[in-house]
Amino acid sequence: MRFTIEHKDRDCRARAGKITTNHGEVATPVFMPVATRAAVKTISSQELVDCGVEMLISNAYHLYLRPGREIIESSGGLHKFMGWERAITTDSGGFQVFSLADLREIKEEGVEFRSHIDGSRHFFTPENIVDFQLALGSDIIMPLDECVHYPATAGYVEDSVDLTLRWANRSKKRFIERGGKAALFGIVQGSMYRALRKRCARELIDMGMDGYAVGGIGVGEPAELINEMTDYTASILPEDKVRYLMGVGTPPDMLEAISCGIDMFDCVVPTRNGRNGQAFTFSGEMQLRNAPFKEDFSPIDPGCECFTCRNYNRGYIRHLFNTNEMLGGRLVSLHNIHFYVKLVRISRTAIQENRFSDFKKQTLDNYIRL
Repeated sequence: MRFTIEHKDRDCRARAGKITTNHGEVATPVFMPVATRAAVKTISSQELVDCGVEMLISNAYHLYLRPGREIIESSGGLHKFMGWERAITTDSGGFQVFSLADLREIKEEGVEFRSHIDGSRHFFTPENIVDFQLALGSDIIMPLDECVHYPATAGYVEDSVDLTLRWANRSKKRFIERGGKAALFGIVQGSMYRALRKRCARELIDMGMDGYAVGGIGVGEPAELINEMTDYTASILPEDKVRYLMGVGTPPDMLEAISCGIDMFDCVVPTRNGRNGQAFTFSGEMQLRNAPFKEDFSPIDPGCECFTCRNYNRGYIRHLFNTNEMLGGRLVSLHNIHFYVKLVRISRTAIQENRFSDFKKQTLDNYIRL
């Protein structure tokens, strides 16, 4: 992987760049829709391409359980298996260390999971997770780490950071042993403790990772702390490496993070919320299930060029939700992905024209939250 910074905004740390991967170039800032199980829920690969999506993120934990390594390898790798020719990032399963707390046990060697599907036991180590992601043919792979809940004591977070760093070092060694033809990122943990985040970042930088992710953000802390920790962590990461904010992705959060110098984002919000009727626009958020949209025959966003807005109206989409037709969630998800991609694309243009701060202020001033 190669990362090139093409322009830095004059008034903030926002930057426009380009990531060159084994499956094409990716313009940054970039938003990655979440294809947890090798699919973005209800959306086809061609529809993602039509929306301008350049990179997806899938989850190694879920793909390990189903369909498993053998099937994906037999199909020719993850790209061929899911019919996606562009870049793919895969998460290690570190988030499942956080989200499946009742089904796992953390040890020095790795993490023992009890499958949420059938209760079978599986042991993930830094080494076998690197092996699995390389077998998938991922373009960017993430090491096994521990993401801790908020709030957490300084002592617990310090122990967690130490473990994450030991696992990162083992992941790097395994990656080199396997001659990995991908990019291995480091994940900066440390919860809300600046000193721990700084130490974690410094040691990962010394390991010489290909890029750096900001982890442990958006796990229960207030919005002010999310922005504070994102800003601080981004400020201590190398200028010449990709910076990836994991799992944070409301439009206002993304704009704040871009101004801090973040290059990559992923989040389930556009599709998860879309399946529940929430649409995102440059004027803010709207809940299309609500009664005021019953006789509203305008598009979700009159200024949007997505397939949904070109062909359907708010009243019809409300009808779909009220009659439990799955098309409703699909249409709103498709619109939301298009909006997210457009948001980062316009942000990139604003950076190149040294007006990102003005663009961010104007957008946030006009943005109404539900």
